[in-house]
Amino acid sequence: MSLFPTEAAFDAALASLPRADLACRAAAAARQGQLTKPAGSLGRLEEIAIFLAGWQRRARPHIDRGRAAVFAGNHGVTRHGVSAFPPIVTAQMVANFAAGGAAINALAGAAGLDLHVVPIDLDRPTEDFTVAAAMSQTDCLAALNCGADMVDPGLDLLLLGEMGIGNSTAAAALCQRSFGGSAREWVGAGTGVDAHGLAMKRQVVELAMAYHADAPMTPFETLRRVGGREIVAIAGAMLAARHRHVPVVLDGFICAAALAPLAVAMPTITDHIIAGHRSAEAGHGRLLDRLGLRPLLDLDMRLGEGSGGAVAVAVIRTALAAHDQMATFADAGVSAGG
Repeated sequence: MSLFPTEAAFDAALASLPRADLACRAAAAARQGQLTKPAGSLGRLEEIAIFLAGWQRRARPHIDRGRAAVFAGNHGVTRHGVSAFPPIVTAQMVANFAAGGAAINALAGAAGLDLHVVPIDLDRPTEDFTVAAAMSQTDCLAALNCGADMVDPGLDLLLLGEMGIGNSTAAAALCQRSFGGSAREWVGAGTGVDAHGLAMKRQVVELAMAYHADAPMTPFETLRRVGGREIVAIAGAMLAARHRHVPVVLDGFICAAALAPLAVAMPTITDHIIAGHRSAEAGHGRLLDRLGLRPLLDLDMRLGEGSGGAVAVAVIRTALAAHDQMATFADAGVSAGG
């Protein structure tokens, strides 16, 4: 059964977000206070362990079942020359994922994640959103449910990533429609467009804002009008993960942009999410600030695919190892500071 059979079901799910288990968070924090180290000396590693305890609903969280889900889609807006690569590269990269030859294959393996690549109607790009809605209601619901289907209730952690030529333009449009500002603030070089390409991307986003100016400012309408199938799938996966108490790690700008329209309507949607890294894409840092998310890493990465998030998962595993494997003061016979 689809988690989001209708737009109303999607809206209801967003309006009824489960919360973290505060008792498990408190138990994890108490354990951190008993470990053989000065209080707070492991910094964010301590915060990560406590965060995961609340969402996994156990005082000693672990990642036995970690999944990386990478969604791929094609965009009609590429007809305007907004990318340095042609749309056929999306399918070619999906084939590379399947063959095990991409960065995410190596990095997901290193992070101990089971990789799932989900191409969504690559032979049917979204509409050009400067002159139409990117998706019909049916297509948008299908993409939301495609994302939700990747969230098994027993997962310990979900990393989300994407592939889609032209999707940094869609991401910029989502950000501007959600948070305002100008195209200049949100549009970046993406795959490496030149000055002409950058100017074209900004113009395309401004055209989209004008065309959809009178449309309802709801999360669903924003996603379907200026998003992409892979971006909508990420939104569906994030919302499904929240209802199934699965903590989420986001990759870069495009993944965070999928969150933007949801966060405007329901700011607490970010509570179960870790921003894996701050990418080199121009608008990503600004978007993370608006979402209230502090990235774990800043490595000047801008590849996508879930790559930066996978590196962050390796850090998360170290946080959980310290939390679970360190001795307490009592276990080690060490006097606690007072």
